[in-house]
Amino acid sequence: MDALLALRRQSPRTVVGLMSGTSLDGIDAVLARLAGSGTSLTVEPEAFVQVPYPDSLRELIRENTTDSASSVRALTRLDVRLAEAYADAVDQVLAEAGLDRAALDLVGVHGQTVCHLPEPAECAGTQVRATLQLGNPSTLATRLGVPVVGNFRAADLALGGQGAPLVPYFDYVAFTDSDEHRGLLNLGGIANLTVLPAGGDAADVRAFDTGPGNMVIDALAQRLYDAPHDQNGRHARAGTPNHDLLADLLNGSFFRRPPPKSTGRMDFGPAYVDRLLGVAQSRGLETEDTMATATLLTAASVYQAYAQHVRPDHPIDVLIVSGGGVHNDALMDMLRDAFAPIPVRTATSYGVHTDAKEALCFAVLAQETVNGTPTNLPLVTGASARALLGTVSVPGP
Repeated sequence: MDALLALRRQSPRTVVGLMSGTSLDGIDAVLARLAGSGTSLTVEPEAFVQVPYPDSLRELIRENTTDSASSVRALTRLDVRLAEAYADAVDQVLAEAGLDRAALDLVGVHGQTVCHLPEPAECAGTQVRATLQLGNPSTLATRLGVPVVGNFRAADLALGGQGAPLVPYFDYVAFTDSDEHRGLLNLGGIANLTVLPAGGDAADVRAFDTGPGNMVIDALAQRLYDAPHDQNGRHARAGTPNHDLLADLLNGSFFRRPPPKSTGRMDFGPAYVDRLLGVAQSRGLETEDTMATATLLTAASVYQAYAQHVRPDHPIDVLIVSGGGVHNDALMDMLRDAFAPIPVRTATSYGVHTDAKEALCFAVLAQETVNGTPTNLPLVTGASARALLGTVSVPGP
């Protein structure tokens, strides 16, 4: 407790943020110096690394995101195994910054989502909302010898919210502009959109998941080409989107729901890809046409969500994109075509590394947890109140 009180008084802090998303490609780790809170927060990133999952670990995670293959024993062990992987990623980003563990004050870790069930459902006679992120924070704190903040979604869910998206608070403190209405699009496994009205405060922020980002594209690349992703959108560029199939996909239940909403592998995982492939094959689509259609699904679902839920009240002046999807040239071109004449730019143009943004977000969220600052946004998640997100784990003596 004394160490936490001392940490709360300390400024600036050296904080590592860790993110491993639904794409299952690995761990993003960023080291930053953070001071202050809220709109007075200052963020100075100093190092960033991406640590791929070993194939065996990636496959174990993938298996345990499906009802048919997951097991209680595997999930229990995976919780600790992922903490060990996170500890290794922290050591790598410290080395990249030329620092050792003694220089580290705090870690924020999202954890690896294996199941996200934000809609209330009956469980032994009671309606519950639930989520599960693995990567045990207590194990990580003990390995590193510093406090770790994790389990960021639970408090918002307990207040009736979706528990996601969590990035909009970071978007608000890092990207709000006095004159420009901005849209922030993150293209991870799932795509999520944040809207920042010019000169707005936290209560003005709107955000929600729009549907798949890279998740469906990557799964198809693996199945059709035995590749982890469609490099630069090469296969999508070689094909022609099937607009009849696209229209059917855009009529799916998730796309029809109004915000607040969040999603994940339960909506767009292996079962969804199975159905998409089955329909594409029944209609005689070539593999490149299937890839082009799936890529356009991401771009079109983002624009459809913007047109239906944002543009009538909060039209944007610019769309700022981050995440792994930035490296898919075909996808970025489709977004530019959809949003024209609104310019589409990357977060790097605004001083934030496109691949590091989500990890940096969790450094900021951990900083605010220690500060005692609520970081959920009820109008984004649907929660009944503001909440202090995250649980603090401290190392043993």
